[in-house]
Amino acid sequence: MAKSRGILPPRRRWTADEDETLRINFPMWPAFLIAHLVGHSETSVYQRARRLGVEKHPDHWRNPMAHLWMGSQHPNSIAARFKPGLVPANKGLHRPGWAPGRMAETQFRKGRRPEEAHNYVPIGTEKIDPKRGVLMRKITDDPTVFPVQRWQPVHVLVWEAVHGPVPEGHIVRFRDGTKTFDAVTITADKLELVSLAENMRRNTIHNYPEELKKVMQLRGVLNRRINRMSRTRTAP
Repeated sequence: MAKSRGILPPRRRWTADEDETLRINFPMWPAFLIAHLVGHSETSVYQRARRLGVEKHPDHWRNPMAHLWMGSQHPNSIAARFKPGLVPANKGLHRPGWAPGRMAETQFRKGRRPEEAHNYVPIGTEKIDPKRGVLMRKITDDPTVFPVQRWQPVHVLVWEAVHGPVPEGHIVRFRDGTKTFDAVTITADKLELVSLAENMRRNTIHNYPEELKKVMQLRGVLNRRINRMSRTRTAP
């Protein structure tokens, strides 16, 4: 109502402490978590980062929480999902033989089962995810499930077997000093449920000694200047 009348609440200014929080955490953490910590909108966080010259670190995808803003668990992705009762746009369309481009070259032959693929592995197979740094286990062969989602972290499966589904906005993590890639030794007593904001606080630079914090901050400044100079040189 206020917006429709041209009356908007005054925007709160960023404080020096909030700017420092953004500088330290924005390179490796999603904006919506920083927004939750500083009390600004996600859009405001992006705008402030651009104004301060803060950019994502080249290795930000190595963060265990990177999938939250790069994949299906981001709040915006969850909000945009099909809800029960919605009708797909292609419902009732039959397209026998429809294969635009090179699609036909990579399709399974009619009657061929997924188990016949050269890279197929059975349900229960385990592997280490190098990006997330956790042990994964294949839980289904359901063709309607996206291939990446057919694998789940073993420690999450162990926690859910005891406590049920992980609540939205939370993650399951190993207690300090208990992380392992041995499925046999992953037990519920070694795990804990924490909010995304709390997990971010535990991994923030503020937990390090003052001397190390200064070195990390200087490294960030140096990287930003190098990136700025690289863009300037490559600009037409």
